[in-house]
Amino acid sequence: MTSTATHEVSTIPHGPLDVVRHSWVLAKRSLIKTWRTPEGLIDVTLSPIMFTLLFTYIFGGAIAGSTSDYLPLLVTGLIGQNIAFASVGIGIQLKADMEKGIFDRFRALPISRIAPLFGAALGDVVRGLLLIAVMLGTGYALGYRIETDPVKFVAGCALAILFAMCLAWAPMLVGLIARTERAVQGIVFMTLFPLTFASNAFVPTESMPGWLAAFANANPLSHLVLALRALWNDPAAGPVMSNNGDWVGPVTWTLVWCGIFVVVFAPLAIRAYNRRA
Repeated sequence: MTSTATHEVSTIPHGPLDVVRHSWVLAKRSLIKTWRTPEGLIDVTLSPIMFTLLFTYIFGGAIAGSTSDYLPLLVTGLIGQNIAFASVGIGIQLKADMEKGIFDRFRALPISRIAPLFGAALGDVVRGLLLIAVMLGTGYALGYRIETDPVKFVAGCALAILFAMCLAWAPMLVGLIARTERAVQGIVFMTLFPLTFASNAFVPTESMPGWLAAFANANPLSHLVLALRALWNDPAAGPVMSNNGDWVGPVTWTLVWCGIFVVVFAPLAIRAYNRRA
């Protein structure tokens, strides 16, 4: 009797506004959980600071000639890298919730079936904003400056957050199909390492072999990083920094990649969730 009632509740139709409302409620649950376990924010607070300090003083002189010249390259690159690495947490958390039976409780509630997934993605926005704030704060302390207008600065932040939300669907899919939390971490990290380091995040692609440069230039993370440099840095800085001041091309490509992430991974994640939940 209970099983039948649960099934009937879970099949109640919901409109788009209901999905948004239910997702927002579950996103607030995720934020409350984060607030109560602040150690879970290490990947978007302490880790970015550590990477910024190490990379600035270890690679700055060798790659750009000085730390001040390297900071515009590094800060945007690290924002892209840490956005990618932070997405691992959403996959692990989703897997943990599945194993604890939390989604069985959600199934018994009169909410949209896909709201838990959308809620997880929305809850990750705060982590992304915190990451950007920490990165820019650390960069400013070392001498980095935004060299364009406030509109382009806000546009760059919004683009980075959108990229993070769309990319999150891939780790969520892994979290739904992998057998253990450790497997989720291993699979996602193994995928992200080539994307983050075989890119323009830390070095100009002109210094790479032809085949690697081709991969790096087509890399979605490279498009995001290039878009941030074009929106935030001096257009006169040259092709390594901002693609000769052209921000339309990199921003457009970044939006295309966001669409690809959603079109490819969101349906697969929703299908896997419906099978598991």
